[in-house]
Amino acid sequence: MGSMGERIAGVDEAGRGPLAGPVVAAAVILPSGAPPFPFRDSKTISHQRRVILHDWLFASGAAIGIGVVEPDEIDRINILQAALLAMRIAVERLDPLPDKILIDGNKTIPRFTLAQEAIVKGDAKIPAISAASIIAKVTRDRIMDGLHAQYPQYGFDKHKGYGTKEHRDAILKHGPAAIHRKTFAGVCIVELPAES
Repeated sequence: MGSMGERIAGVDEAGRGPLAGPVVAAAVILPSGAPPFPFRDSKTISHQRRVILHDWLFASGAAIGIGVVEPDEIDRINILQAALLAMRIAVERLDPLPDKILIDGNKTIPRFTLAQEAIVKGDAKIPAISAASIIAKVTRDRIMDGLHAQYPQYGFDKHKGYGTKEHRDAILKHGPAAIHRKTFAGVCIVELPAES
């Protein structure tokens, strides 16, 4: 994974599947000498636990970078490319830059100069990727809570933009909002011609 003294960053994203809101990536270099911490894949722990771990990471001296790619860009370049772009932005915001990045999943960032390795189920194996998973998820949840205040009719505070029945019904009733991903099935409703 990395030799002694190498700065290794874990990278993960949240929000590839939802119908609304951004895709958010995080890159984390855990502080050297930090006590072992029970990081796990953010999907397997409660929201309250994720928030505690998120706040602990920011207080721990970890280097943290966050990348956010908005829905219009997701529609323009597709969700996979948008997720990889968010990861690139997150890594480039790290200070100091890592010597190597470990990415959750099976894809690496294209045309990237840093050494990188994709690790399937990395968020359950590598503490720095687990940490990035937690930062990305909590950051995205907070963005969606903010969007709920702007667009309360969709219920983003409950489903965070995922395609629940409640959310799909709200899109049918109110039409998609500016923060919906127009290219996603369940959002791209056929526009009725304007009345003349």
